[in-house]
Amino acid sequence: MNPVRESGQDLVSEAARSLLDPQGRELAAQVQWWQLPDLDAGDGTEPWPVAVLGEGPPVLLLHGFDSSFLEFRRLAPLLAGGAQLFIPDLFGFGFSPRPAGGDYSPKGVLRHLEALVQAIGQRNPAPLGLIGASMGGSVAVELARRLPDQVERLLLLAPAGLTGRPMPLPPLLDGLGVRFLALPGVRRGLCRTAFADPEASVGAAELEIASLHLQSPGWAPALQRFARSGGFAGSGAPLPHQPIAVLWGANDRILRAPQKRAALALLGERVRELDACGHLPHLDQPATVAATWLASPRHP
Repeated sequence: MNPVRESGQDLVSEAARSLLDPQGRELAAQVQWWQLPDLDAGDGTEPWPVAVLGEGPPVLLLHGFDSSFLEFRRLAPLLAGGAQLFIPDLFGFGFSPRPAGGDYSPKGVLRHLEALVQAIGQRNPAPLGLIGASMGGSVAVELARRLPDQVERLLLLAPAGLTGRPMPLPPLLDGLGVRFLALPGVRRGLCRTAFADPEASVGAAELEIASLHLQSPGWAPALQRFARSGGFAGSGAPLPHQPIAVLWGANDRILRAPQKRAALALLGERVRELDACGHLPHLDQPATVAATWLASPRHP
């Protein structure tokens, strides 16, 4: 593991120059650092990373658990021709600052996004689309319920946390869990498990992106506090009123069969299953995801 650097900004700036993945470099170069007030964390002077690219109706893309905006490196170029994309790091995740007094729970994540949506509206006041992957799917559903007049439609990619109930990790166990996640062998195994065909899809470039954000200051304690909160669970019911499309990989090995059955029961005919696709449709089949978004219905 490399030593911790000064800030997430340093890491993102270096990523734009030196990432092995050229699409990752390109997306990192699009990151802006926004001031978002009223977060009740820190002194309000730390900027927050948001990749901004494209022109057209605004679309907010939300990454999954212990990930970053770089998760959308293959999808973003396919959507940017017809939309203005806003791809943040969720509060406490990715390369975001992690103030000591931050609320690293679902409530804190959603409060950060509400401030972000307000800032997006000042730049692009059109109705907002949401694309959420894995845990980001639950975040998108929660945000759509909170902002019914601002969110137009949703696309969920292998959504996690729509059913079940929060299961907080107690002290000590949360620390052990985070240390376990930081092990290079564990990162490699999780990255490989997320793809339908890891032998063909996972190399040094993917492994680099899967672990780079762990160097951000405060990564471990923020993730511990999120785990202690219980995270996102039971977020699906009631589903928001906006149109929802769902893509799910037939080869998803991250979400267990009971989780998938419960989510399918909730989402019904909204779900389309993709062959030769794992837990990350936006990486395994980005063109299919882009086409699904372009064809998905808007709110009447």
